[in-house]
Amino acid sequence: MDISKLFINTRLDSSSPYYLQIASLIKDKIIDGSLAEGEKLPPERELAVLFRVSRTTAINTYRYLENKGYVIIKRGSGTYVSNSYNRENKGKKEIPWPQLLKPYNQPSMASLMSELMVSSVPEDKISLDAGMPDPDYYPVDIFLKLYRDCFAELNPQDFGHIPVQGYEPLRHTVVRMLGEAGIRCQPEEAIILSGSQQGLYLSARVLIEPGDYVVIQSPTYVGAIQAFQALGARILSLPKRESFPLEILEDYLARYRPKLLYCVPTFQNPNGAVIGIQDRENLIRLAARYRLVILEDDPYSRYYYKEPSPLSLKALDNYGGVIYLSTFSKILMPGLRLGYMVAHPSLINRVVLEKQYVDLHSNNISQWLVDLFIKNGYLVKHLEKMRSIYKKRRDAMVEAINSSLGDKLSFNNPEGGFYLWCRINEGIPSKRLLQEALKTGVSFVPGEAFYANPGEDKELRLCFSRHSEEVLLDGISRLERALMKCKKGQYVIPQKDIRPII
Repeated sequence: MDISKLFINTRLDSSSPYYLQIASLIKDKIIDGSLAEGEKLPPERELAVLFRVSRTTAINTYRYLENKGYVIIKRGSGTYVSNSYNRENKGKKEIPWPQLLKPYNQPSMASLMSELMVSSVPEDKISLDAGMPDPDYYPVDIFLKLYRDCFAELNPQDFGHIPVQGYEPLRHTVVRMLGEAGIRCQPEEAIILSGSQQGLYLSARVLIEPGDYVVIQSPTYVGAIQAFQALGARILSLPKRESFPLEILEDYLARYRPKLLYCVPTFQNPNGAVIGIQDRENLIRLAARYRLVILEDDPYSRYYYKEPSPLSLKALDNYGGVIYLSTFSKILMPGLRLGYMVAHPSLINRVVLEKQYVDLHSNNISQWLVDLFIKNGYLVKHLEKMRSIYKKRRDAMVEAINSSLGDKLSFNNPEGGFYLWCRINEGIPSKRLLQEALKTGVSFVPGEAFYANPGEDKELRLCFSRHSEEVLLDGISRLERALMKCKKGQYVIPQKDIRPII
């Protein structure tokens, strides 16, 4: 059997011996039924080529699996999947789901993070990983008040199906809200989404075909990378520069004719960078000349801690090519599952057709409540309060790192958003540091997760929005202990490994 399709985008890393990593991958496929009892596995030489390792590593992989009872090695014949893990199901006539499902193009970092996060972690874990607002400040009390005070006024028809585009009063409210930020649009150019992630996926789905080129900033939001890869896009990355790398983008446009540029121009996830107003204007001119579609993801621009954010790309859009995407998850509550998109009516109409296959429309009651929340002036007050709170937390984390890790971590000091983007100045990979940090009860996201292509594993993202200043100080203290432990272990950077290209 050609097992390469079972390990699409799999990469080995330096966290453990290669033969153990390969053995674990094969074992998982045996247990879930993807590799059936009695199935012949590739010879050692083919396995070595598949994972770009030595033949000795391939031999050790099969010996390890044989000792654990997962395979049987028949001299002169080959290696076969053992029946020891399938006997109890032998008499059952179950659907072999793992063999029927098409391969999932999952980046290796997704599985790595899943494994790390289920490791043994103390109950008092401090999460510096997920980019979430603080649950203690969710405006639940206001939503409850609005529900109680206004429920009697709700039209019973609003409990039934509504247009796919969303609850009409909320669409008008969003259009007015965006107008105050310089984005001139009409309700027919707006759609309410079940979170901005849905908008990202749907817009990419209606634009991207397998093999199409997509340009992204690097590093960038991991959810975008995964969505584009799942749709079979070929990704071109723009490197981080002091100013936006327009010359590289123009080269990509001339060479590859990409369909889409995805960017987070304001307080980018993960590094907090902001594209300056002059670069934004130049980008719009360049995109208009090449008829490039820009997907502008804007979750964080309302969380500025110094000056208000520059005009959005959509506000500067004079050629109708910018798709503007934002969310209520970051500024209110993720559980609302509400976001919105503004774009040319042709794109919106196509997204509507695609969305109806997914969920018909987003949650009615959430849309009704958010509309009341905005109209009654609560959103403006909430944002003012949260900007003050998150600025103090950013300052506390910055001060703590400067005090205890200043010579060990280099980092940006963002003027908005949720994140500090750090670089380890020691010879320690961020994934190794994460393994040690989890033991002390603190977590973060390794920088590799934010790249479409493997890069140097020396970066990490810390989120300061979720916890109080006191907890953040404790978290940085734990991170310092983890880093010291890594150093004491005299961890040696391995030679650059050859990563499989399957």
